[in-house]
Amino acid sequence: QVQLVESGGGLVQMGGSLRLSCAASGLVLSIFEMGWYRQAPGKQREWVATATSDGRLNYADSVKGRFTISRDNAKKTVYVQMNSLKPEDTAVYYCHAHLYDSSSVDDHWGQGTQVTVSS
Repeated sequence: QVQLVESGGGLVQMGGSLRLSCAASGLVLSIFEMGWYRQAPGKQREWVATATSDGRLNYADSVKGRFTISRDNAKKTVYVQMNSLKPEDTAVYYCHAHLYDSSSVDDHWGQGTQVTVSS
């Protein structure tokens, strides 16, 4: 069974930085894309950034220039370096992977990690 395990959330002051990590485990044969979504209280989950298997990096306008996504294919891990954090970045951050396991191509999600930015 495929699992995505996130780490790195926490409390940080406005203007600070955090780095989130997400590692895929289980029978993962191919990962097409990995990325991050977030959900703030009372809001819908929104896309943050994605790293594709062919090296493309894409960002939501709200984080462009402040967040950097990277991926280590050998470790089946995706990272996001978050700089110049703002209170509006406060949310639960979810790792996402579109991958092929031993039976199908499907979307998988992590359990979420809380990021809180204080003003």
